[in-house]
Amino acid sequence: MPDPETPPSAAGWLAMLIAQVRPACTLLATLAIITGIFYPLAMTMAIQQLFPYQASGSLVQDAQGTVRGSALIGQPFRAPQWFHGRPSATGETPCDPTASGGSNLGPTNPALAGLVRERVAALRAENGSFLGPLPIDLVTASGSGLDPHISPAAARLQVTRVAAARGLPQEIVEKMVTDHLEPAMLGIFGRPRVNVFLLNLALGSLPGAAAADRSP
Repeated sequence: MPDPETPPSAAGWLAMLIAQVRPACTLLATLAIITGIFYPLAMTMAIQQLFPYQASGSLVQDAQGTVRGSALIGQPFRAPQWFHGRPSATGETPCDPTASGGSNLGPTNPALAGLVRERVAALRAENGSFLGPLPIDLVTASGSGLDPHISPAAARLQVTRVAAARGLPQEIVEKMVTDHLEPAMLGIFGRPRVNVFLLNLALGSLPGAAAADRSP
């Protein structure tokens, strides 16, 4: 039996170090393989099987099978024949997914008040027949700058303009808005909303829409 008061030799120190480090390195390598390779691979395969649409980016195709965008990312519609989404603060290019972010302007910042006044004036000008209060989501940007949704009130506000620009009865456009209402998740999470991208895609698929869809 070794004397406890006798310090171990260099070989003894090395043996003790190996005895401590070897199980730690083995555990680290095992967990790295499990959590860094097998678990992500298994989850990716499971999600691709269970939710292929969402796992692939919620891509939306037109009648010809061409991918037109993602249902999760808004697009900058500006012509009068389209429904317009929320303002975007992603820089010079609205709804730029490579520059997702908000304006970071606080509620007391004069720059925010100025932006809101400009957006209110623009909305009043392009929707002249609407005289009521404007929905706040049409004059404020979302936190991501990519939100494809607007409130039902914001969509209905634009019905008259879109119908006139397309030469359609308002009842048809109003029904399209109603058909594209998305309820709150499970009836309690969030609020009813309209996906502007999907609504405009449906508008573009109407018979005779090709001529109206040419932006001025």
